[in-house]
Amino acid sequence: MTNTIVIDPVTRIEGHSRITIYLDEQGEVRDAHFHVTQLRGFEKMCEGRPFTEMPALMARICGICPVSHLVASAKACDALMAVQIPRAGANLRRVINLAQLVQSHALAFFHLAAPDFLMGMDGDPARRNIVGMLGVRPDLARDGVRLRQFGQQIIEWIGGKRVHPPNIVPGGMSQPLTAEVRDRILDGVPEMLALTERALHWFVEQTARFSEEVRHFGSFPTMFLGLVGPDGNLEHYDGRLRIMSSEGAIIGDQLNPAQYFDYIGEAVEPYSYLKFPYYKPLGYPVGTYRVGPLARLNLAARCGTPRADRARAAFRQKEGVLRSSFYYHEARLIEILYGLEMIQQLLEDPVTSNEHVRAFAGPNSLEGVGVSEAPRGTLIHHYKIDPDGLIQWANLIIATGHNNLAMNQSVQQVAKHFVKSKALTEGMLNRVEAVIRAYDPCLSCSTHAVGQMALRVDLRGPDGELLDTAARG
Repeated sequence: MTNTIVIDPVTRIEGHSRITIYLDEQGEVRDAHFHVTQLRGFEKMCEGRPFTEMPALMARICGICPVSHLVASAKACDALMAVQIPRAGANLRRVINLAQLVQSHALAFFHLAAPDFLMGMDGDPARRNIVGMLGVRPDLARDGVRLRQFGQQIIEWIGGKRVHPPNIVPGGMSQPLTAEVRDRILDGVPEMLALTERALHWFVEQTARFSEEVRHFGSFPTMFLGLVGPDGNLEHYDGRLRIMSSEGAIIGDQLNPAQYFDYIGEAVEPYSYLKFPYYKPLGYPVGTYRVGPLARLNLAARCGTPRADRARAAFRQKEGVLRSSFYYHEARLIEILYGLEMIQQLLEDPVTSNEHVRAFAGPNSLEGVGVSEAPRGTLIHHYKIDPDGLIQWANLIIATGHNNLAMNQSVQQVAKHFVKSKALTEGMLNRVEAVIRAYDPCLSCSTHAVGQMALRVDLRGPDGELLDTAARG
């Protein structure tokens, strides 16, 4: 009997990864690892570039969530310029960031996760996808497509393009909001709210069928980290960091995001290109925490919008602090409601239509940190420049990276409970993948080199014979 089971690739996520499940001599699961197998290295590629290029360059990290990187990078550049951007510019950034959240959460829920709920974890993998959903619940599949389309349209109309929108720049925005675009977006919000509430109602009904998954899908004590406003409410663009224990105690509150390095450390492991952030006071690997929609709804005192607050109140009635990573799915739908309601509020604010949307300045500080909430969690961009404004050093902590320790623990928990090597089924392995999909990792965003890149080169003859091997790292 083999002593490992390998899932390669992990499906219905963004990026490339595999899972290795290690068995003991009795064939029981002993351990499991989530390997992120691709390398990006944007932190090194940007060295020597003018800081003003950073938002556009950082957007190229990912085609699914470029707005998240644009916003965090632009905020870091605002800090390098030492400017306060006009309120209209900040509001437009907020709208685009929330539109990114809407479309990304819609992709994660409807396209990547919902097939498991509709077809069942043990359903036919050939039909357990968005195309299969069209045949069973075309209304649900269409709602997901429509919701994602709306978010992308907002990004295009305000940001200039659907992918890598150019209008988010250091100092604010390059273009003001027009009345025609404002009204077009506002006209579409009621429909989007209605279909999101339909999906939320449907999913809540489904969860009773997945009680075993709820109990074992990354259900363990960790801390939670994310931004909150000064009132402790849900916040995605600005605010300060809050850290909560698994029992709901506030460990740290109103922490300055620019000083993240005082309480977040970064470790590396030989089996993954994805860094392992941890809470410094507890050390590695004990200092595991989670970020993203589940963490944000655990952390926040309120959402601050009526529909989202009602949905969150029902959500939190399940238990005090929601520990199971299965609940990420419901949290995403609640955040879509919040995002749509906040987009409406921001666009109805007359200040948002002000034409003054950008502050201009050169480099006034040699170091800047930008922090915002991406769909998957807290995103940190940290730059150091020389007096000429050229990037000397950059560090990125991506939302998926924050969750890396928790994802590895989740894979191990699910594998130990569901995987039976003597009667292995596809549905068992699908559950191992599904717990990763609960976190909705964005692996292109999150992988960066630390030190020298590991490299292996195999020299093979025309018949495939291995002639020589050279390795580094």
